[in-house]
Amino acid sequence: MIGFVVAGLIIGALARLIKPGKQNLGIIATLLLGLAGSVIGGTIANLLGTGGIFELNVLGFIIAVIAAVLLIGVAEGLAGRVKSKH
Repeated sequence: MIGFVVAGLIIGALARLIKPGKQNLGIIATLLLGLAGSVIGGTIANLLGTGGIFELNVLGFIIAVIAAVLLIGVAEGLAGRVKSKH
């Protein structure tokens, strides 16, 4: 479980480094989006037959980072919409 949280934090941090521009996300949001990316990456890697959902492998890690980048983009878009309505 601790490894999963650490992996989520690393994946979230990498996604923030890869995503261009400034992100207004805190460490908790980064962790949660990284964890979500980890689950997505693990699920896709599992479907491709390269390992289990919670098993760390190269393909799952790459897909997890890509998923986290996309999730950060979505979170930024939603946060921007909420700010513009107020």
